[in-house]
Amino acid sequence: MVIVTEMKYLGFVLCLCVGALGGKYSREINEQDASVDGKNPIEFRIAKLNQVWEKAIRMQMPPVRQAELHSDLKIQEKDELQWKKHKAEGLDENGEREAKLRRNFNVILAKYGMDGKKDTRTLENNNLKDHDIREGDVFEDPRLDKLWNKAKSSGKFSEDELQSLRREFQHHKDKIHDYNIFMDTVTRTEEIHKNVISPLEGDVKEHAVHQKHTELKQKMRELNNGFERLRKISHEGFSEDSEFREPRVIELWEMARTANLTEDELDSLKEELKHFETKVEKHQHYQEQLELSHQKLQHVEALGDKEHIMRNKEKYNSLAEKTREMGYKMKKHMQDLTNKISPDGLPHNEL
Repeated sequence: MVIVTEMKYLGFVLCLCVGALGGKYSREINEQDASVDGKNPIEFRIAKLNQVWEKAIRMQMPPVRQAELHSDLKIQEKDELQWKKHKAEGLDENGEREAKLRRNFNVILAKYGMDGKKDTRTLENNNLKDHDIREGDVFEDPRLDKLWNKAKSSGKFSEDELQSLRREFQHHKDKIHDYNIFMDTVTRTEEIHKNVISPLEGDVKEHAVHQKHTELKQKMRELNNGFERLRKISHEGFSEDSEFREPRVIELWEMARTANLTEDELDSLKEELKHFETKVEKHQHYQEQLELSHQKLQHVEALGDKEHIMRNKEKYNSLAEKTREMGYKMKKHMQDLTNKISPDGLPHNEL
C-alpha cells in the first residue's frame, strides 16, 4: 500500500468528496482486499472509508467519538454497497441516491472535523459528564439556555424527569449542530460544482439542488417542532401518558403519530420502539463504560506496570469493539424504523 503524506491524504479525501461517487465507483478503486500485507485486517471494504478511519486513529480521536464515527462509516458502507448493486441492475437512473450518498459522506467528514476546514461550530467530544459543562451556558444557544434554566427552577420536575428533559435539550442542541453542518456542506458543494464542467452533473444538477434544499427545509421544520415540544414540556411538565424517555425514540413516535398509519400499525410500532429504546439506553451505558475504561487505561499507562497495562488495554479494546458494534446496530435499527414510518426516511448522519 502506498504511503501518503498528511497533505496528500487530505487532498485525496477532498477530491473523493466531490467526485468519488460521480462515476469512479469501480471495484478496483473503491473496494479492497481483506488486508494490505496479509496481516493487518482492513476495517472497511471501500477504500475511502478505510482511509477516513485510519486518519481518525492517527488523530487520536476520543474513544466515544471514534466509536460513533465507526458506526457512521459502517452505515455509509452498507448504503454505498447497496447502491452499487442497484446501479448495476439499472436503477437510480437520475442519480438521486448517488447524490445523497455523496452528501452523506461529506457530512460525515464535516461532522468529525475531517473535511479540511476548521470547525467553528462548537461541539463537545464526549457529552457524558454534567460537571464538564458550565452552569448558565449549558447548550450554547440563548433560547435553549433560557428555557432550560426556567424549567430547572420551576419545581415541576423530579430529578429523574430533569435528567430526561436534559437529554432532550442535548439532543436538540446536537440537531442544531448537525443542521449547521449539513447547510454548510450543501453550500460548499454547490460552490465546488459551479466550477466543475460535467454533462452528467449538468443533467441532474437542477434536481439535486432542489432535493438538497428540500432536505434543509425538512430539517428546519424538525428543529422548529423540536423546540416547540421543549417549550411546551418546560412550561407544562411531562404528561402522565408519556410513552418514552429517549429523545430519538420520542421523535420517531411523534413522527409515527402524524404519519398515515393504522391503529394496528401504530400498536406494533410502539412495541418495536420500546425494544429500540432499550437498545439506545444499553448503547449509552457502553459509551460511558468505554470512556471510564479509557481514563483508567491512561492512568495505568502513567504508572508503567506492563502487565496491568496489557490487562486494561484488552478490556478497553473489547469495550471499544462492543460499543462500535452496538452503535452500528442501533443506527441501522433507527434507519429501518424511520423508513418504515416515512418512505423518504432520514439521512443516517442525523443519528
